[in-house]
Amino acid sequence: MLRYFAQRALDVFSTRYEYDVSYMRAMLETSPKAFARLFDITKAATHREAAPLEAYYAAKLVGAMVEDCGPCTQLVVNMARQARVAPAQIEAVLQRNSAVMTPDAALGFRFAEAIAYRLRGEDEARDAVRAQWGDKGLIDLTFALQIGRVFPMLKAGLGYAQTCQRVRVGQKPVDVIKRAA
Repeated sequence: MLRYFAQRALDVFSTRYEYDVSYMRAMLETSPKAFARLFDITKAATHREAAPLEAYYAAKLVGAMVEDCGPCTQLVVNMARQARVAPAQIEAVLQRNSAVMTPDAALGFRFAEAIAYRLRGEDEARDAVRAQWGDKGLIDLTFALQIGRVFPMLKAGLGYAQTCQRVRVGQKPVDVIKRAA
């Protein structure tokens, strides 16, 4: 019975975000316990208390971009659009164009890049987030960045990260500019 509801939830998620959930279906079929743990991670991935949406999705996008070649990044783009983040802000993050980002998006982006790539300015970025949104905002952005990285790695580990795709913001294709590691 639980498997039936999980399958329906995956159907809804897949349709809502236009995302291939094959790896999640495989987990559900093979190890319902592992799938239940994945569900817990999915709930944690949506945690946000204090950080503004633009900062939150900037961090979430950076996490996806670090680990992904398109499908998971597209998922986060679709989530950000559904949350009503301005398409110009989403595109600015994908193209690493901080000059176009709002101050909130730019700070979320700067923090996420500093942490993900262990850059020299990570302490300053962390302090700036804490000064702007407090410890709750810092937790929000850390969850957005790091938990978002889990899903592309699960796909890769399970052998489902076989397809790259061009990312679109709405109908507009956008070149994703990854930071050189």
